[in-house]
Order: sequence, then structure tokens, then C-alpha cells
Amino acid sequence: MGKRKRTDVSNETAAPGPSNTKKAKAAATRPQENGKPTLSSPLTQPVAIQIVTGSYDRILHGITATVTPDEKVEFADTFLFNAHTSAIRCLALSPPSAPEPGRAQKVMLASGSSDERINVYNISAHPPSSSSKKDGAGGLNDVLSSVAPRRILENPKNRELGTLLHHSASVTRLAFPARSKLLSAAEDSTVAVARTRDWAVLSSIRTPIPKPLGRPSGDTAALGAAPKGVNDFAVHPSMKLMITVGRGERCMRLWNLMTARRAGVLNFGRDVLRQVGEGGRGALGEGRRVIWGRADGGDDEFCVAFDRDLIVFGMDSTPKCRIMPDHRSKVHEVCYVATDREGDASLLAVSTEDGRIMFFSTKSEDLTAAPAETSKTSRPSKDSNTDHNKKAESSSSQSQSLPIAKFVAYLGGKEAGVTGRIKDFAVLRTAAEEGGGGERLIIPTGSSDGKVRVFSLAVDELKEAVARKGKDGDKEARRVGRLLGTYDTSNRITCLEAFVMIPRPEGVEDSEDEDGDDGFEDVSSEDDDDDEDDE
Repeated sequence: MGKRKRTDVSNETAAPGPSNTKKAKAAATRPQENGKPTLSSPLTQPVAIQIVTGSYDRILHGITATVTPDEKVEFADTFLFNAHTSAIRCLALSPPSAPEPGRAQKVMLASGSSDERINVYNISAHPPSSSSKKDGAGGLNDVLSSVAPRRILENPKNRELGTLLHHSASVTRLAFPARSKLLSAAEDSTVAVARTRDWAVLSSIRTPIPKPLGRPSGDTAALGAAPKGVNDFAVHPSMKLMITVGRGERCMRLWNLMTARRAGVLNFGRDVLRQVGEGGRGALGEGRRVIWGRADGGDDEFCVAFDRDLIVFGMDSTPKCRIMPDHRSKVHEVCYVATDREGDASLLAVSTEDGRIMFFSTKSEDLTAAPAETSKTSRPSKDSNTDHNKKAESSSSQSQSLPIAKFVAYLGGKEAGVTGRIKDFAVLRTAAEEGGGGERLIIPTGSSDGKVRVFSLAVDELKEAVARKGKDGDKEARRVGRLLGTYDTSNRITCLEAFVMIPRPEGVEDSEDEDGDDGFEDVSSEDDDDDEDDE
């Protein structure tokens, strides 16, 4: 599976349609004027975005958000599945299928839950056609919309394919590194690799179960009930290396995907855990999220997120910097946002408990030294040697303090009316118009209050914020972006995925290729060329 190079989906555009990207690449627009964000190049035609949310209420909700040229958003329901028997914990979207004459393109959606199941769906990559609207007034969608509190544009291509049952515990993470492979992690301490052509499990990577150290002496937990499982994994763009972080482990593990074997273990040092607030007695010290990114002119790096802070590592596995400023808030989701077309320069985006998405620069020239820690007052010691040793230890700890990344800007917050936590978000890139000023970032976010908010952001705003931060007395981070619209799902959102829909080719209707959607047997037939790689 590791022989195949990753296809950069974010750079594939179907004219003039935008491309699908999950929490990664992003693009540019122009800076603010008079403190208010302005878009660099207005859209010449509407852009449709498919948003999928999972919730505590076991509901898989599909929403279409159409961004009009006058910067307004029109929402409509496209599907509503009672997907699982317990809370939905994670979602994943595959790249769109290859374009074929006379056939519509599709996207596979996978959902994981606490019920040990992985459900797979086919989602249309195109907006609903005119035929699906039942020829205007009096159609089925119009009748449903007249009695429903929301507009409904049901798409017959959105349907369930089947269920995967190769895990024996709650599913914690799903990812499509390519359309031909689905990777899944669960609390049974395994990472499974499934082939989407026939959904066979090609390999299963089993992580060691940590020893229950530091548990109370009177703990009455059942045998095997100690914390275990994989919290998150991240596949390197070369498709040859994977990093996992797990429950009950103060380390991260490197895996060779060419051989499906462990390549190494990197323990988090006590000093590093102390700096991120995980050095106390009750702290778990485990990584919650891990993600690959690029900075410093295209050099690879990866970020490990803890409960209230994050640490960026270089390719030599040496800690580079920590992220959060002194006022720490709980971290929910993290991703790298590219600020150029090549993806060599990027900012780290972090969603927090206070309703913001914070942007940080991890470039070496943007790092600042950590402030000296204020130690607690202690009684004067009669032994001068003891005082000297304490001062030496204090100076040594300060010299080992990690630098702090540059906090340049934030999106949302109380100023935008967002007061609750942002559980998940996606960063989407729209295609640049000819003669325009660049591309635009559209960021849908999902909050625990059940609201989906769609923001628009110009990358030039971020670039200007990076350039101005710390100059001309501007020491405060700037608020960037603009709220375009809000949609209330009436469910507690736990996860969110989104992609930019591809304009429908002429002469292609939804009913033309439904014969191949009966189940798992005829899924991803275009991936037959991957058989040699799987062997």
C-alpha cells in the first residue's frame, strides 16, 4: 500500500469547479480595509459546499451551503441519516471519483461511532440537478420544504453502501489518504487499512497496550479496563510513514507503512510535558491529535496536540516550539492552512473552547523566547550550597524552555457571536477566477450548540497580520475573516467534514449511474489499477 504516491486532491480542479480538501490547503484573498475584512475577487457564479456533521444524537446531517456572488449563504438539507446506535465520533471524506463521460462523480463518506461500526455512504460530488427538484413548483422537494422548517434539496445519489465491522471498540479516527484506501483507528489499539474496491482489510497495525501506571491502589476497574486505544494518527504525504498517539501513553509511535511495522517510539520528556501543562499528578500526558504540515520554506514538521497546548516537532523528532500563549484554552481541532499555492508556507489553525480559530506561525524567525517562569516563594535556606543548586536548576530549566509560536490572528470569537466551543472545522479552497486577485478560503465550523457557521477568509489578511504583528506597536492578534451565515442543526455536533461541490457536467443526471450503487461489490471500480500496490 505504501508504493503509491499520494494524489494531491487539493490541486485537482474540474473546470471551473473547485477541489476537495480536508482541513489542509488554503488560498488567498486581499487584505482588510478600515478594519473590516473584504474579499479580493468576488465570485462570478455561486459556489456550492457540501457540509456533513455528526452529533451526539446519532444523526448524520448533510447540508448544502451555496455562497452567492453577493456574499450570502443559502442553506438546504440534502440528507439526514440515523447512522449509528450511539454518538458519532469521527467522519472522513474520500477524494472524488475520476471524471468519466456521461457519469456523475461521487465522494465516499465514512462515519465512526462508539458502537464499533463504520458506515460507508456514497455522496454526490455535484449539486442537486433540476431533475431532482421534480421540475419546479409542486415537486417532491417543494412539498417537503413547505411542511419542514428548513429548505430541502434531497439528492437521490446520497445513499448508504454498507457497514464495516473489523473493530471491537469505539472508532476514534477515520481517514482516506487516497480514494483506494480507508484507514481507521479504534480503542481496541489497532489501526486497520481497508481497500475500498472490495472493502477487504489488507493489514491491521496493533499498537502495544500501555501498562496501567500511576492508577489508584484501590482502583476497582475490571481486567483490561485501563486506558488504551489509538487517539489519532497522521500519514505522511509520502505515504510511507505514519505517527500514532494513544491513550495512557506519554509517547508517540512511528510506523513504517511499507512493512506495517513499528519504526520507533518517541517519549515525551518530563520537561516538555510540564511546559504544556501535562506534568501534574493528575495529568494524562497523552497526545490527543497529531498532524503533518510544512513550514520554513517547505520543510516537513508535525504537531502533537495535548489537552490545552500543542508542540511542533521537526523531522528529527526534536521539539521545535509550543503553540498556545499564556492564556490557554482547551484544544479541540488543529490543521495546517497553506498560504501559497505550493503549500510550502503555512499557518497552524487551532479551534478552542472559547469559540475561536487561532492562527499561529511556526517559522523559525517568528518564534519568541518563553517568558521566565515565576517560582513560588520559599523559605530562606541556611545552606548556601542548596541555594546555589536551586538557582542552577532554575537556570537550566529556563534554558530548556521551548520557544513560543507567533500568535498572528484569530477567527470567530465573541466579536462574531461565537461563544461556545468549536468542535470541528474544515478549510476549503475555491478556484481562482481568471483576472481575479487569487483564491478564497471558506471555513465551515461546527459547535456544540448545534450551529454550523460559514466564514470567509482572505489569506492576504493572514499574511498582513503576520507582517504587522510586533511592528508599529501592534502586539495584539487581529481578528480576521467574515461570518457569512449560520445554520442551526438542532443537534450537538461532535465532528464535521466538508468539500466544495463540482459543477455538474452537461447532460449528466443523477439517475444515469445508479446501477452501480447497490452495495460494496461495485464501489470504486476505477481503483482496479491499485491491485499491484496492494500485493
